[in-house]
Amino acid sequence: MKGKLIIFSAPSGAGKTTIVKHLLQKGLKLEFSISATSREARHTETHGKDYYFLSGEDFLAKVENEEFLEWEEVYKGTSYGTLKSEVERIREQGNNVIFDVDVVGGLNIKKYYGNEALAVFVQPPSVEELRNRLVGRSTDSEEKIAMRVAKAEHELSFAPEFDVVITNDDLQVAFAEAEKIIADFLAN
Repeated sequence: MKGKLIIFSAPSGAGKTTIVKHLLQKGLKLEFSISATSREARHTETHGKDYYFLSGEDFLAKVENEEFLEWEEVYKGTSYGTLKSEVERIREQGNNVIFDVDVVGGLNIKKYYGNEALAVFVQPPSVEELRNRLVGRSTDSEEKIAMRVAKAEHELSFAPEFDVVITNDDLQVAFAEAEKIIADFLAN
C-alpha cells in the first residue's frame, strides 16, 4: 500500500523543522522528503540529506522538464522545490512522506494529493517571538532577518487554508499535539 503524505509548512523560525525531526524518531513509518534548492548550503548542511543543492541552471532545467511536484522562487534568485521522483520513491516503499516546505508549496502539494495528504501549519506565538528566534539562530544578517519577518507576516495569512494549525508556544506541547494529529491521520 502506498504511503500517505504529511505536509508541514510555516514561516521561517516557527519550529517546523524541529517538529519534523522529532516526528521522524517516533516510529510512524515516516520518511523525510528532501527538497531541492538553488541556494548555497549552510555550513551545517549536507547535499542529499538536508537538501538537494542544485545550481540555478540545473534547477531551471528540472522545472522545464516538469520534474517538480511544486516549486517556487522563495527569495530573489533562490528557489525551492519538491521532486516528484523523491515523493514516489518513498510512497512506493510503503512509507509515509513527511514534508518541511514553504507555505505556498505545502498548499500546492495538498491540492495535488487531496485526501492522501494532511497539511499542517506551524505558527509562532507572535511575530515578535519569531523575530527573536531568527536572531537567536545567528545564521542570517539583520537584513535577511527583516526579509524573513516580512515574509512571515504574509505567510501567516495562509494558516486557515491548512487542515490543522499548531501554535508553537511550548515545544513539548507542540511535539505532543503533532504526534497525536499525525497518528490519527495515519490510522484512517
